[in-house]
Amino acid sequence: MSKTAFIFPGQGAQYLGMAMDLIQTNSEFKETLINFDQENDTELLKIMSTGPEEILQETKFTQPAILFHSIIAMKYTLERIDLKPDFVAGHSLGEFSALVANGTLTLRDALYLVHKRGEYMIKANQGKPFGMAAIIGLTPDRVKDICKIASKTDIVIAANYNTPVQTVISGSKIGVDKACEIAKEEGAKRIVPLVVGGPFHSPLIKKAALWLKKEMDQINFNRPAIPVISNVDAIPVTDPEIIKHNLARQVTSSVLWVNSMNYLIKNNVTNFIEFGPKKVLAGMMKKIDRNVKVISIDTVEDFDAVKNELENI
Repeated sequence: MSKTAFIFPGQGAQYLGMAMDLIQTNSEFKETLINFDQENDTELLKIMSTGPEEILQETKFTQPAILFHSIIAMKYTLERIDLKPDFVAGHSLGEFSALVANGTLTLRDALYLVHKRGEYMIKANQGKPFGMAAIIGLTPDRVKDICKIASKTDIVIAANYNTPVQTVISGSKIGVDKACEIAKEEGAKRIVPLVVGGPFHSPLIKKAALWLKKEMDQINFNRPAIPVISNVDAIPVTDPEIIKHNLARQVTSSVLWVNSMNYLIKNNVTNFIEFGPKKVLAGMMKKIDRNVKVISIDTVEDFDAVKNELENI
């Protein structure tokens, strides 16, 4: 029997003006952002709408912006079409969006947690020179081996297994530079340095995991009926304590996105619906399995274009 998964993007999908058309369709959407700004002494609504762009790119603002956009894109859709997923999954930060989608977290609590998560992920590195880079054209296993060799020089790990031909590495500047040098020698098609605020998903920010865990211990995590596929082990979870444990681990662990998507495909998921900015995950899926269809909803216009397809799921 054919199954459906809701999937949610991570950091890097943000853009100025994101979610603004969706906000205009429901006063409650705007109210959520206004309340977030009042409670956290921020100007996220203004930053998302008009920038400046360099502030939107700050991790502590990027993360709640993408989560908010993802969830209201989903809510807008579900107000118009009756859909229920069999699984939810999110890429890195997107795992928090997935946990709102399946009812584990409220939107308010998730926005607060990812705002703090973004803050902690920058603060934890304590100014040590770092780097992240996408290695394109080598297998994930090869990149993992390269990181093992390069880490004899300094810390570097395979941080995001995005597709069978794209793996992101993260760590100290020296470690990442060394790994990129080896990858080039090994025949990588392209190496793309990433402009990020910290060495995400690496041991260099282990303090962030501890700080985030303390925050999560103050928040209510419900037991969901719909499993989330955890980034850290690509296994479905519904136990709130394991979900929390995995979210803390995720800060310094690799994001097993390829394994997560392959798990869903093997378990008869044929309908993937991506909610959030830029349709990044649909692009990744083309590299993971071209036979799988992903419907992406970023804007009101996107919804209108795919409404008939959604009604037939």
